[in-house]
Amino acid sequence: MKNIKALSLLLLAALLGLVAAVYANNWVGQRTNIAANKIVVSAVDIPAGSRLEPEMLTTIDWPSAALPTGAISDPALLKARVVRLDVVRGEAIIEGKLAPVGTMGGLSAVIAEGKRAMTVRVNDVVGVAGFALPGNYVDILVHAQRDEGKGPTKPISKTVLEHVLVLAVAQEAGRDDTKPKVVNAVTLELSLADSEKLDLARSIGTLSLALRNQTDEATVRTAGFTRNDLLDEPKAFKAVAPARVAKPPPAAPRHCVEVIDMPGGSSGLSCFN
Repeated sequence: MKNIKALSLLLLAALLGLVAAVYANNWVGQRTNIAANKIVVSAVDIPAGSRLEPEMLTTIDWPSAALPTGAISDPALLKARVVRLDVVRGEAIIEGKLAPVGTMGGLSAVIAEGKRAMTVRVNDVVGVAGFALPGNYVDILVHAQRDEGKGPTKPISKTVLEHVLVLAVAQEAGRDDTKPKVVNAVTLELSLADSEKLDLARSIGTLSLALRNQTDEATVRTAGFTRNDLLDEPKAFKAVAPARVAKPPPAAPRHCVEVIDMPGGSSGLSCFN
């Protein structure tokens, strides 16, 4: 009786082991199938505007259910391509981060379609103490003299452009550095119309940059700020003297004589000048 019970337990253990082995084999097979797709990733950190070289790339297995959109499986397809955004080590190289085929490397590959790059001269104050770094957004103010047509010109400070992307500071376009850099020039990404506006603004006055929050895209239209607004002075006005009213000439004196009509006794008053 004891032998039968022991044999039953042995058969049950063998059956459970067999089920576990089949389950483990299926699980391993599924994991192998999921990781069967190879894609190209960066082997090093690649700054925006760089031309891809073979030593910058490698291939790894990537779960097929989570393949990034635009992922590339063959490194040969990336020969001489240029990245228009920063790529960190281990990040998948996708078509959305690449400049069009035939694009030369450098800052021109980073500029968005329809935009222009324009450089303005700055100092430590204008450049927000070096905190305006590539990838940041700034507003641009101009301090100029406003001509009102009559009398002397008046100083005014006005925001002329908002939410402008900083492409580069000096000759550096890398966006992975957060340390302030005091430079003498900042390159901005602008539309053609805004480029013209900025060119006029820097020719008529002094420019300043105002650093803004990365996620704040709201624009605020203002009329600018003048000296009178700053000091709360009343607007100049011209005093007007009260009009003089001519007095009428004095009336000529009149002489009156009482006339009595006899015998009726009636009387009357006759006047003359």
